[in-house]
Amino acid sequence: MNESRPPPLPCGPPPPSFFAKAAPVVKLGVVGVLTLVLMIPLAMIRGVLSERRERKAEAIGEITRSWGAEQTIVGPVLVVPYTHDVVEYVNQTVNGRTERVESRRVETARLYVLPSTMDCEGSLDPRTLHRGIYEAVVYAGALTLSGGFQRPDLKALRIPEDRVKWDEAEVTLAVTDLRGTRESLVLEAGTERVPLQPGCLLPGFTSGVRARVGDIAAGGTSWTYRVALTLNGSRSLEIVPSGASTSVRLASTWPDPSFMGAFLPVDRTVDAGGFKAEWRVAQYGRTFPSVWSDAQPAGQPGAGDFSGSALGVSLLSLVDTYRTVERSIKYGILFVALVFTAFFLFEVLAALRIHPLQYALVGAALCLFYLGLLSLSEFIAFPAAYAAAAGASLLMIATYCARVLRSGRRTGLVAGVLALTYGYLYVLLQLQDFSLLFGTVGLFAALGAVMYATRNVDWYAAGRG
Repeated sequence: MNESRPPPLPCGPPPPSFFAKAAPVVKLGVVGVLTLVLMIPLAMIRGVLSERRERKAEAIGEITRSWGAEQTIVGPVLVVPYTHDVVEYVNQTVNGRTERVESRRVETARLYVLPSTMDCEGSLDPRTLHRGIYEAVVYAGALTLSGGFQRPDLKALRIPEDRVKWDEAEVTLAVTDLRGTRESLVLEAGTERVPLQPGCLLPGFTSGVRARVGDIAAGGTSWTYRVALTLNGSRSLEIVPSGASTSVRLASTWPDPSFMGAFLPVDRTVDAGGFKAEWRVAQYGRTFPSVWSDAQPAGQPGAGDFSGSALGVSLLSLVDTYRTVERSIKYGILFVALVFTAFFLFEVLAALRIHPLQYALVGAALCLFYLGLLSLSEFIAFPAAYAAAAGASLLMIATYCARVLRSGRRTGLVAGVLALTYGYLYVLLQLQDFSLLFGTVGLFAALGAVMYATRNVDWYAAGRG
């Protein structure tokens, strides 16, 4: 009788299961999900950043409301009343018949005349005021406006000479905020000195000064003017080139000006001791005429036309700490992806087992860097704040990795890559025009390094054993 023999036992270990083969892919998916989850705390930090920025804006607004607003100066402008006939046709019923009857009435209009020449000489004394931890840049300005007026060609304007009331002429000047004026303002018109009174005659402007110059305007076809202004302002000063030929010269001890407006200086000097700038503008580059009347609304310029032709300077620094922190947060996902990629490669190449919770803790330390950078930059200079926040984050991650990675060499590698990335980000944040190019080169280099490190990895066999 034949006895049945059991089948021979297989030699070697059993083939890996499907889940074992797919373990690297599953782990990579888990790491990807963790990376996306860490975008939530980064979004919360961005929300804190927006809140702090709003509080700063409120504090600066309180300072500027007390000191003085952004200043814009328009003028001087000669305003001359004149009379003109208004002809209307109305329907009138006479003896049961409707007839179209001509109706005439006399109305008073204003003729606005800009100066033939305008020279502005000014200096800005910058100051820094604080409200809590926030500061605002303000200035005390001293300006002198001078030049000359000439009577316009009334025939070209189709205004009869006998209709113009030269004896009621006034000079007006629009100034955004006159709270910084510390003494009475005087207009030197010809050989006379006329006190300037509050009020602006330019449509669209509510703040300014005016002075009656009827005797001077009626006595000659041309005359000179001069007015000295002292005013307080914040952030910027803009001057509208009102003359047919305008020259503006400004100087200040502020070392970081930003020239703004429709015209740039033809000559400038900027150094650590401050700046000097000069503008020369002809009437052809403006968006408003030299003479107009409010009897013709179609040709009357508005406030937007004047502001669109203004020139000036801003005393705000180009470096905004909150804006720099916001830019750094945008690179947060790259930091997380780089460190997580290094951990994943250690798992694949060195047969380490790193728990997803350990990934999450390292990611949290990376997110805390941005919160530390935001909080420290409100009290100390940005370079020091960046170094302190990056050092704290790097120390936490390196200390933790010394235990997780079980190797000083691996820990040193992670710490070195992270330190290099922090340094690279700092340089990137200092760049303005080349930040995109510099960032793109860095991404190419990081991806190339990962591809080089994994060039010999058999991903199909990574899950065996």
